[in-house]
Amino acid sequence: MPNNSNPIGVFDSGVGGLTVAGALLKRLPQESIVYFGDTARVPYGVKSTATIIEYAEQITAFLLNRRVKMLIVACNSMAAVAIDNIKNLSPYPVLDVIDAGAKLAAQKTLTGRIGIIGTPATINSGAYPQAIHSYKSDCCIHTQACPLFVPLVEEGWLDHIITRLTAQEYLQPLLEKQIDTLVLGCTHYPLLKPLLQEIVGEQVQLIDSADAMAQIAATVLEASGITNTNSTAPQHSFFVTDIPYRLRAVSALALGRVIEDLQLVKLSDIALVNTDDTSRE
Repeated sequence: MPNNSNPIGVFDSGVGGLTVAGALLKRLPQESIVYFGDTARVPYGVKSTATIIEYAEQITAFLLNRRVKMLIVACNSMAAVAIDNIKNLSPYPVLDVIDAGAKLAAQKTLTGRIGIIGTPATINSGAYPQAIHSYKSDCCIHTQACPLFVPLVEEGWLDHIITRLTAQEYLQPLLEKQIDTLVLGCTHYPLLKPLLQEIVGEQVQLIDSADAMAQIAATVLEASGITNTNSTAPQHSFFVTDIPYRLRAVSALALGRVIEDLQLVKLSDIALVNTDDTSRE
């Protein structure tokens, strides 16, 4: 069993997963968090399944070596194609944003007409429709890959004319299907929420899995008996594989503060290790 004061590991292909980390900090202020953003190799959504699995296993091992007590896969592309590989490596609870978002969408839709936007890898996996149908079998689901959103968010172009035109192009086919619920199937996308809401209109509910994930994490921590009850102030660490232009500015939007203590990790340092040999408290 892990030490209750051990951190929660959160990882993503870039900075989008900071939306999940931000929700966790609000819902579980007593918990420490170790965040890993693979900013040198983003975006994942246009890469092959084999490559995504390889990267996911490397990052999982990296975080397990930092004695995390729970893993949260904040990257929809990794959750879509590598969740079983991640669970096989981790002796501790593994949560993913796809299940959290699917459950919330099934609860919120009134007409059963649900749209899903995500990276090509996420959309092609069919993971979201499968997960939503497991909660509500009679939903009519329409999907749209949006490969340009991640680089636009990473660039910080959250309300740029190019982003607006791109969003209009992506969303029009879904609006023609008269969806009443739109799942933001990538953790980068909540940073575009004001723009997306403006385009789809108030009649369409946007599903951001970050808040749902925070609630699920709280439930699992309590059920597993690993909630942090230590009075010591939590310690947060943020690792990235590159520090791109505007990373701190984008992270401020996701977390509500600028991260001053980013730690740069070389790609060679996250090579897959034998997690069975990792010592943990």
